[in-house]
Amino acid sequence: MNDTSVRILDAQGRPMSSVYTGAGAGFGNQLVNWNPMAQTADAALLPTLKMGNARADDLARNHGIASNGVQLHVDNIVGHLFRLSYKPRWQRLGMSEEDAASLARDVEQAWTEYAEDDVHCYLDAERKRTFTMLIREGIATHTTKGEIMASAEWEYRPGSLFKTCIKTITPHRVSNPHNLMDTNRLRGGVNVDRYGAARSYNVRDTSVPGYMFGDGMGSTWREIPRETSWGREQFLHVFEPTEDGQTRGANRFLAVMEQMHMLGKLQHTKLQNAIVNAMYAAVIESEMDSSAAFEIIGGDGGEDVLQKWMMSMLDYHAGANIRMNGVKIPHLMPGEKLNLMTSSNADNGFAELEASILRWIAAGLNVPFEALARDYSKTTYSSARASMLDGWRYFMGRRKVIAARFATKIFALWLEEAFSRGVIVPPKGAKSFYDGKASWCNCAWIGSGRVAIDGLKEVKEAVLRIDSGLSTYEKELALMGEDYQEIFQQQIREVRERQEAGLPPPSWMRVTNMAPDEREAA
Repeated sequence: MNDTSVRILDAQGRPMSSVYTGAGAGFGNQLVNWNPMAQTADAALLPTLKMGNARADDLARNHGIASNGVQLHVDNIVGHLFRLSYKPRWQRLGMSEEDAASLARDVEQAWTEYAEDDVHCYLDAERKRTFTMLIREGIATHTTKGEIMASAEWEYRPGSLFKTCIKTITPHRVSNPHNLMDTNRLRGGVNVDRYGAARSYNVRDTSVPGYMFGDGMGSTWREIPRETSWGREQFLHVFEPTEDGQTRGANRFLAVMEQMHMLGKLQHTKLQNAIVNAMYAAVIESEMDSSAAFEIIGGDGGEDVLQKWMMSMLDYHAGANIRMNGVKIPHLMPGEKLNLMTSSNADNGFAELEASILRWIAAGLNVPFEALARDYSKTTYSSARASMLDGWRYFMGRRKVIAARFATKIFALWLEEAFSRGVIVPPKGAKSFYDGKASWCNCAWIGSGRVAIDGLKEVKEAVLRIDSGLSTYEKELALMGEDYQEIFQQQIREVRERQEAGLPPPSWMRVTNMAPDEREAA
């Protein structure tokens, strides 16, 4: 009996087993030469970490789209003020809910007084940044380098109640001492234990001669432990691992770096082409070569004769009053003709190509295309809102995983000292700070509000969610970047002041009166 079944053979003529299409040769053998190596995250990232971060820095400094991509992360994740919403787990700490609310107000006021002091900036070891500025810088660094690094310092500052301060560290400075090769226990400048947990970090010094004539980093390394013997963090390192054993973070530009770099070159080339095409409106062509000109002049060649011929042509044209914008028809020399230069199409499909590349870059950076390109010309309300909400979901994930983690680490350092100094006094019967550190340091952070494309519709949506019991004032005001407790307290003050001034109380309008339904015509 003949076997008529179809068999697929490999390059050696052997029958192929059943595999996923993506792991095979592909239709027409397009995937035959695509053989990437299976590597861990560190093996793929660490050998090119320095170059990848340096290229991302260069793009952020010199490429407008890259700079905007970084700024979108900073503005949407952090905003102009990163507010603390302190939420101690009062049940686990052994205190009442009333005591927890009173403690939260005290902690928030003391923290804001120290962290957002924009006059002295005691929280910053360099005394240049407030707490919000530290978080904004951290998000910008995370976007271009994939991680945030800082050290916890203990410095006495005249006029400061606290000694806790933060020294930001660029990830460029964290590397293996004397550029040693990576090992199982030393990877990317990080000393790790057998599970891959960081034990200490090796940081290059910045005290070097000729600071501005190099990379600004010295040839000595300082080892900073991750934490003290009692658990106080000494080195703050925040990034989002993608698989087990990952030691350092990957920046957001790695997946789109090639396209972004070439887009800049494409724009420069197109701009130069447009400038050259616009420089010349007309040229005068002559059919006379140099030998014919020499014969007319009567010379036997040479540079002097050529110069005389060129000068005679110039004198003739000047005397003939040849003009372009004067509408006069020029009278040319024998053998000459006027050739009008028409500029080629300045676009020639460039806008579509540029938009396609920008969409690729926006997808790689996880930001809305319209916001990255600053182009809303082809966007409807529905598509713009869908794009912004999709981007908002990504930004909120980054706020929780990156910005809030970095902020909480700094807050925990301050709170430990505040308890130690007696600035914050826990309620009687509550656990000590070290017995319930995670519960004491539990908090939320309020950053920038969500962009409102149609404010009336979105306010109505928020009010309906509250009235339906699907949301709370705390959540809805947090979406606007506001603290509900501050809003309520301000409303009470305003009502009292209106009464004292003899003004009628504000009228709280129902949602149906404030924003009635507008049914679209079918």
